[in-house]
Amino acid sequence: MAKLIVDLQGTVLEQEEVEILNHPLVAGVILFTRNFVDIPQLRELIKNIRQKVKHPLLITVDQEGGRVQRFRQGFTQLPAMQAFARLLPTVEEQQYWAKESAWLMAAEMMAMDIDLSFAPVLDVGHQCKAIGDRSFHQDWQQVLPLAEAFCDGMLQAGMATTGKHFPGHGHVVADSHLETPKDERPINQIFQQDLQPFQQLIDRNKLKAIMPAHVIYTQADERPASGSAYWLKQILREQLGFKGIIFSDDLGMKGAGVMGSFVERSRQALAAGCDILLLCNERAGVIEVLDNLVYQPTEQEKTAYLQLAKRQHFSLSELQATSRWVNAHHSLTNLQQKWLEVKG
Repeated sequence: MAKLIVDLQGTVLEQEEVEILNHPLVAGVILFTRNFVDIPQLRELIKNIRQKVKHPLLITVDQEGGRVQRFRQGFTQLPAMQAFARLLPTVEEQQYWAKESAWLMAAEMMAMDIDLSFAPVLDVGHQCKAIGDRSFHQDWQQVLPLAEAFCDGMLQAGMATTGKHFPGHGHVVADSHLETPKDERPINQIFQQDLQPFQQLIDRNKLKAIMPAHVIYTQADERPASGSAYWLKQILREQLGFKGIIFSDDLGMKGAGVMGSFVERSRQALAAGCDILLLCNERAGVIEVLDNLVYQPTEQEKTAYLQLAKRQHFSLSELQATSRWVNAHHSLTNLQQKWLEVKG
């Protein structure tokens, strides 16, 4: 299959980017806050991507909610995942609003012709700087029902789910955007706790894709999970029976640096079992990989990633006219405002 998801530098599509996106190894594009001014501009940017690229692309974003929400103006201010368990009094309410948040997030993105928002976060615990309140809870048994409800909401909207960051990023302090964290815990502790949300949701067929962590689990392997055949082939594929798409986390992050140059990182992640690689904020690195990564996909692999394309088509105005959107928009905006007040 096409192997790379890349970023754009600004709010309009540049000619160099048209050429990059048309490369046969490019599977999609990921959008960031720097690519967004307002809804009309975003709509035009995505329209240009679709029109100027000859093969189908996945258009993706991180629109989880809370502090990780790339598009804000004109979209619902979604609550952080931790807010559901912390602020809502009953399990039923927590699960209901987790599902509605996921449905609304996915529906708003799909209305902009975006295929995937990389969610949900299945990491257990809040101590990691990179995760924090992106995690539903510090107890995996509390994470699971909320994450399952979130998956149900996304799937109901017509968007594929991506569980991250396998096998769990929540118990390291270091931020993998800045360095390579090491999780020194015994492997059985990781299996009994962090791995459980992934395993349970795979068993229930709720995850269509998974993104591994740039974390070294020292008691299991010397490589980060994103470049580890032990974690991706032996555990995720063989032991857990996952049959969906495996995305690498961003290979431009400092946490991936232990795997070498951008080409070496890409080769190692592919050899470990990743199907699609993210490489962001490194334009020279993207060009280097496209020029030097030799890969011959099978006919099946060439289109396998398209199973993750969005399933429904509707406009933002059509969505916002529904009573479900109106109710969810109002309630979730209030929940996030309360969360911000609680956090101070």
